[in-house]
Amino acid sequence: MQTVHKLLNRRLAVSFKAYGACGFSTTVNYAQEAKNEIPSVRPPNIDELYDISEKFGLNIPYEELSTYKDCMKGMLESFDRVDKFPEINPPVKYPRTGAYRPSAEENDHNAWYVKCDIKGAKGGPLEGKTIAVKDNIAVAGLPMMNGARMLEGYVPEYDATVVNRVLDAGGRILGKSACEYLCMSGNSHTCASGPILNPHNRDRSAGGSSGGSAVLVSLKEVDMAIGGDQGGSIRLPSCWSGCIGLKPTFGLVPYTGAFPIAKYVDHLGPMASTVEEVALLLEVLAGSDGMDCRQPSEISKVKYTKELKKGFADLKVGIMKEGFEECEEDVEEIVKSAAFNLKNMGLNVSEVSVPLHKSGGDIWSSVGVPGVYHQLLHNAGITTGSFGHQPTTMHDYVAKRMKTNGGDLSPTVKLFWLFGEHMKRNYELHHFCKGSNIVPHLKKAYNDALSKYDILITPTIKYKAPLLPTQSASTEHVIKESLGMIANTTPFNITWHPALSINVGFSENLPIGMQIIGRHFEEATVLRAALAVEQMIKN
Repeated sequence: MQTVHKLLNRRLAVSFKAYGACGFSTTVNYAQEAKNEIPSVRPPNIDELYDISEKFGLNIPYEELSTYKDCMKGMLESFDRVDKFPEINPPVKYPRTGAYRPSAEENDHNAWYVKCDIKGAKGGPLEGKTIAVKDNIAVAGLPMMNGARMLEGYVPEYDATVVNRVLDAGGRILGKSACEYLCMSGNSHTCASGPILNPHNRDRSAGGSSGGSAVLVSLKEVDMAIGGDQGGSIRLPSCWSGCIGLKPTFGLVPYTGAFPIAKYVDHLGPMASTVEEVALLLEVLAGSDGMDCRQPSEISKVKYTKELKKGFADLKVGIMKEGFEECEEDVEEIVKSAAFNLKNMGLNVSEVSVPLHKSGGDIWSSVGVPGVYHQLLHNAGITTGSFGHQPTTMHDYVAKRMKTNGGDLSPTVKLFWLFGEHMKRNYELHHFCKGSNIVPHLKKAYNDALSKYDILITPTIKYKAPLLPTQSASTEHVIKESLGMIANTTPFNITWHPALSINVGFSENLPIGMQIIGRHFEEATVLRAALAVEQMIKN
């Protein structure tokens, strides 16, 4: 792995030398260098152009297609010249020891994908802390399967921004945590390396898609973990595995170097056993990196650990009625009891109604499913809607495997593909447009409630962790068990509010999670409320 590190840095050094300090070449003449090289972009033949014309009803006479082909020459040359530029990726700063797949004895809950040992800088706020990184996040030199058998063999050549920030802060990365197949499940049974087992009951789901991260934290195999969340994938496993997980405000934590699903729902965030550790890791991860199109150009740095010292007695808490509808009785009782008991900690607690919350899952589906279909499945994770770092080698690898290994996809991913194609063929983006138009109203509904309350509370999931599907389970059962738990979490992936899950009790020895929702970029308030819950539970 030392050799891998040197080769990666040499490649990056060549790239940056060619580009110059400001990121654009002033010395390398790629057009001249490429004169004697075979073009990387193949021109179309006339029959291909005819097929395209027929498919889209362009009605171009066959004899005119040669004219169109000739007019493409300049564009083809531009594409070819751009392809000659060296790849620019986030840097690789720290050496790493050899990664390996742990044995069953070393991985008895199947929560690790690979293990390693990457030590960060000496000193820093994370010195002495061990971290697991979800396997949808690039760590240079380590395999990245993203829970999907079809991606086995892909090895990133760069470190994601969040990985660099952890290492710069003195953290120690012990490996990649297992996750659901392309992160497309809220359960923990679709991971290609096998189901991830609940740390409190091995027959039950650990939650997903960041199940490995949650289990490793809950088992104390690591101090902290990084998870990803597009519909609840940090909060869901935090709930069922019994740790704390925060989906930050959209864009607060850079997504650069993580495998995307749809850019407008993609989030990365911290997971840990204590509120203070979540706050500490968020301090390290948060802030613009200049490469992620999801982020504002300027993000104020906040000392979240310092903010915790302000206490919580001034906070107003709204228990959102709609979040408790159709709950299991014990889940409702435990979460409501914990919420009302916050009065004993000095918080002001009362119920609030946000009727549109009941439609939040439907709205997420109308915009999320087309996003998954277009960006993840058809564009191999790439969005063309904005500029920023694009993982070229990952895209190339995924795009090829999508074409050749579609049969390896999990039933949940196949469902999204079939349904997405059906809707595209028959309705184009009609429902995406309708849903997109409703999102601001949903956001306003929460904001109106948050103008009267500092935080809102719901159960994270309305029922306890279910039994994992068996190997003989029907396709219908596998799919339903992947998606049935997301009603309270998905709305905040499209309204972009910060939301945290924290354990507030147990029923049948299974954790029950409370979800705490806050105003945009007011993670400090969410964490203060979580601290009140944590101290109340301990007392």
